[in-house]
Amino acid sequence: MVKDAKKDASEVSVEQKLKSLYKLQTILSEMDKIKTLRGELPLEVRDLEDEITGLNTRVEKIQKEIDELKQGIASRKIDIESAKVSIEKYKEQQDNVRNNREYDVLTKEIEFQSLEVELCEKKIKEANVAIKSKEEEIKNSTHLLEERSKDLDVKKSELDEIIAETKHEEEKLRDDAKAIETGIEPRLLQAFKRIRSNSRNGLGVTYVQRGACGGCFNKIPAQRQLDIRMRKKIIVCEYCGRIMVDPELAGVAPIAEATPAKETKRRIRTSASSAE
Repeated sequence: MVKDAKKDASEVSVEQKLKSLYKLQTILSEMDKIKTLRGELPLEVRDLEDEITGLNTRVEKIQKEIDELKQGIASRKIDIESAKVSIEKYKEQQDNVRNNREYDVLTKEIEFQSLEVELCEKKIKEANVAIKSKEEEIKNSTHLLEERSKDLDVKKSELDEIIAETKHEEEKLRDDAKAIETGIEPRLLQAFKRIRSNSRNGLGVTYVQRGACGGCFNKIPAQRQLDIRMRKKIIVCEYCGRIMVDPELAGVAPIAEATPAKETKRRIRTSASSAE
């Protein structure tokens, strides 16, 4: 069945292929309008979600650092108590020394333990300052997180409302587009989609307007315009690469070329002379 469908698509006349492509382009343009209606909302929602994820990760990281600092403080408090016990023990031993050498050794140990207490107390103070700073960071990040969460709820609500309004229409357009795509040979369809993706306004097919391409507005030679009207082969704009169709196939009334001002005045004068 798939092979038969591809065979049928390849045997379709060029005129029918052009009609199918233009109809598909029309449907896809309508879908683009719906996406335009949503505007930047999907991107804004995605950005807010990413920012909220980043803020949550940041808060978790800071909280982990605070917990580590508190563990360090608890450990140093234990070290302080242990050093104080050692100092008391060495002082008691000093009362029972037998010579000056033992006394000097114990004195050095007391000094060392006293320095250890001072160092631990200094580290505890620094840790408390760091904890206070990090708690302030968490407070600010949490406040920002609450604001971004509210913004996200509003943006999501707006986006959901627009999606709900356009859902039925978009699904119908998507189904119509798929139905048309099955009748277009894969290679031509792929080329059309590639042209469309490279086009700024999403046009893969356009029609001739005032002798120019309707996509890039560059002039089309008269012979090429004739070839387009003949509908005997697929013709693309040599400037922008869009597939060209004639206005009649597109269902658009051809726009008459503007008459030059000098030509118009000359005709008026000729008409006036004849009347005389």
